Amino acid sequence: MKLLPVLEPVTDDACCAPAGAPALGAEEAKQQALVFKALADPNRLRLLSIIKAASSGATCVCDLTDPLDLSQPTVSHHLKVLVEAGLLHREKRGTWAYFSLIPGALDGIAGNLANL
Repeated sequence: MKLLPVLEPVTDDACCAPAGAPALGAEEAKQQALVFKALADPNRLRLLSIIKAASSGATCVCDLTDPLDLSQPTVSHHLKVLVEAGLLHREKRGTWAYFSLIPGALDGIAGNLANL
């Protein structure tokens, strides 16, 4: 049987620079992933664009079902995900819920991407 030679590990430190400290901590990465996951759904992106375009600054959930051709419970679920991600603010007015963009939320997302 033929034996193969044993190779010694390369010890040349000039090969690669060591990786620096991670730019994101574990908790910050988890929070940003939650936001990006919320944005990864086409219906949620459409909801954000409709709410952002509202002239009054807030949109009633009752006005969001027809443009998306989705049921009210489905729209409410998507809105809940966007609220939990810190993108929308929910305000109860009587029996209806109104949603508005949290000021600076979209700029914050753009900044997070730029800083990766």
